[in-house]
Amino acid sequence: MKVECTTLCSYCICHHKEQTLPLIPTDDFHSRVSASPAAGMEQNLTNSCDVFEYKRAAHITFPIFYMLVFLISLSGNSLVLYITFQQKQKFKSTSLYLANLAISDALFTLALPGRIVYYILEFNWPFGDILCRLTAVLFYSNTYAGIAFMSCISVDRYVAMVHPQSWLGLRRTRTVRCVCVLVWAVVILETSPLLFKNLLMKSQGRLTCMEYFNFDSSQAFPYMILFACVVGYCVPLALILVCYTRINLKLSRTAKTTTMIGRSGRSDRAKSVIFVILFTFVLCFSPYHINLMQFMIRKLLSASSCDDLKSFKMSLQITVSLMNLNCCLDPVIYFFAIKTYKKRVMSFFKTYMSTSAASSKSMQDNSSSNT
Repeated sequence: MKVECTTLCSYCICHHKEQTLPLIPTDDFHSRVSASPAAGMEQNLTNSCDVFEYKRAAHITFPIFYMLVFLISLSGNSLVLYITFQQKQKFKSTSLYLANLAISDALFTLALPGRIVYYILEFNWPFGDILCRLTAVLFYSNTYAGIAFMSCISVDRYVAMVHPQSWLGLRRTRTVRCVCVLVWAVVILETSPLLFKNLLMKSQGRLTCMEYFNFDSSQAFPYMILFACVVGYCVPLALILVCYTRINLKLSRTAKTTTMIGRSGRSDRAKSVIFVILFTFVLCFSPYHINLMQFMIRKLLSASSCDDLKSFKMSLQITVSLMNLNCCLDPVIYFFAIKTYKKRVMSFFKTYMSTSAASSKSMQDNSSSNT
């Protein structure tokens, strides 16, 4: 009796099978899958159905999109980390969560050049199996570490505004550090099985990496994905919505009894933080997970046709791109959450502009003196 592990959405669920196949990319991979007849039929259909028919459009669109994401994410998150670690005072709870969110985004950014080349080559992976697995780990780690830390920030804001005294222990630096370590431990535990699973597959004359069809190999796969989406998306979304609603109710009641300016500014900042988190969460993560869940439910009800697979592949590509956009929007959360961050950013750019202007003027003076 062996154990086969299938991983997607960063959740690893292991199930027993009488016989498993070596995870090696071969030309006749689909014909040797020892899954259910329905799964085998869909794998054969995938092998004969070219789901990459839009590859020529993707060859231009996705490299440009991911180059922009790479540049914005790299500059934005680097600036967040630079300013965060430049501060001399003790880290507060929100700052710690946001710093970890920026670290997650910065790590994911390292995987983008490989994906850009992958799309330029029209869904053909040239970097080998190991780098494909590392890219998958970085991708899913960023996705679910981001969701986890957004949830933590929402709870932190909820505690600060609704239960500032009774739940104060949840915002202590030591507690927050333990929570961050726990989040990373869970994410690593969930995504590390990807390092031991082959994610390359030869399809239609190309070597694909980290595509949905490279994961789907058993009849239980849709149930695993639905469970993973509920735990990794639906529960955090419900938590963020509850925090946002409770904070708004609390601030509405407070506004009727006090008109303190300082309190009002703090309240506006708290509402802005939760709103930006909710907006980012819905924009980036909802399309992907909703798309994934609806396809899995349809797959459980009936076999997928070639047109279904083509439509799903195209929609999946678009929703994954939206999900990857979160690493560009996360620095915006930092901008609203930390009161002094705006001042530091403005000061940083003013210093940079004044230095550049002074350098340019000095060069002009030297040039005129030489002439």
